[in-house]
Amino acid sequence: MHKRKNPKSSSRNRQARRQKSTGTYWIFGVHAVSAAMMNPDRRIDRLLVTEQATPSLPATPAADVVRRETVERKTIDAVLPDNVVHQGIAACVHPLPPLSLTDLHFDDDALVVVLDQVQDPRNTGAVLRSAAAFGVTAVVVPDRGSPESGGALAKAAAGTMETVPVVRETNLVRALTGLKDVGFWCIGLDGTGQSSIAEINMAGKTALVLGGEGRGLRRLTRDTCDVLARIPMADGVESLNLSNAAAIALYEARRKDP
Repeated sequence: MHKRKNPKSSSRNRQARRQKSTGTYWIFGVHAVSAAMMNPDRRIDRLLVTEQATPSLPATPAADVVRRETVERKTIDAVLPDNVVHQGIAACVHPLPPLSLTDLHFDDDALVVVLDQVQDPRNTGAVLRSAAAFGVTAVVVPDRGSPESGGALAKAAAGTMETVPVVRETNLVRALTGLKDVGFWCIGLDGTGQSSIAEINMAGKTALVLGGEGRGLRRLTRDTCDVLARIPMADGVESLNLSNAAAIALYEARRKDP
């Protein structure tokens, strides 16, 4: 499970980094907004909720909610993209304070997911949801080439964007090397892998590395992994959706836990 370092020290670090966080974005839907409201690291500038949806939200939020408004659905429709399913709830939020891998504590069986330039926010959100289900310590993404946090990602994550640490790294290869230095075994998912994911020993600290949609793992990322593994599929099927592949690999990793 994910653990952070000394709570007082981490709190001070987050507060300092919070000042560097700029810009706001809208999230929507019961799960995404409720989770944000219960995250003490969140600042919510505006919370828009219809009278009918009010009972779905936490009565006592842990987040810093600056302004809460009871509105009609058309008011929420006006601030969100067209055809968004918002369930009568939307929140304009500040980004979470940025994290680095040094902010986290890794247990001996820690599991980390590394996404190499996954560009679809819905895929990233779905991976976060699976990561929460399987007790992943953190999801690591490159700062460039990855979707920004936003409504589509938060909706797909169904609240888990608030509970699974997302670490944005300038250099993904350096991040993988850093993980290996503290005892992680880095497994790249690749259709050319000689071993099936079910055959890989995933005891101990494990990082599962997945490539972006279409292009897969970049060469330097692939070369930095300790081993490449594939998910066996029927003849004629080229690949799985990235988030589905992540869920299968995470299940295999946890299935082998003692």
